[in-house]
Amino acid sequence: MAHIHNTKYLRPIRKSLRKNMTEEEVILWSVLQNNKWGYKFRRQHSIGRFIADFFCPVKRLILELDGSQHLDNKETDEERTNYFESLGIKVIRFWNSEIRNNLNGVMIKIEEELRKSTTPLSE
Repeated sequence: MAHIHNTKYLRPIRKSLRKNMTEEEVILWSVLQNNKWGYKFRRQHSIGRFIADFFCPVKRLILELDGSQHLDNKETDEERTNYFESLGIKVIRFWNSEIRNNLNGVMIKIEEELRKSTTPLSE
């Protein structure tokens, strides 16, 4: 299989997304970055032609944060999710409001998913 992770042509977009993270992405990244569960996440990680908000390769898990702009992009989000899932990667979506109003609940859901057994993704 061809190399599909963090391809060069998406590097400028990934860099821009990292530099301009939303407030909710910063909050979630601070939780993920402290490695509370013992799994490393990557932020703004590209797979194929799509960029995932947060990706844990060991657990084959993507966390996506959706704001109001996603209400008009449901087809694109569905296409992205279908692509990731076709590669055996689980996608969990959270609304920005969940990060702001129920971070504890979000963390519980992430922890539950991380506890599930998976085969690490080879890159």
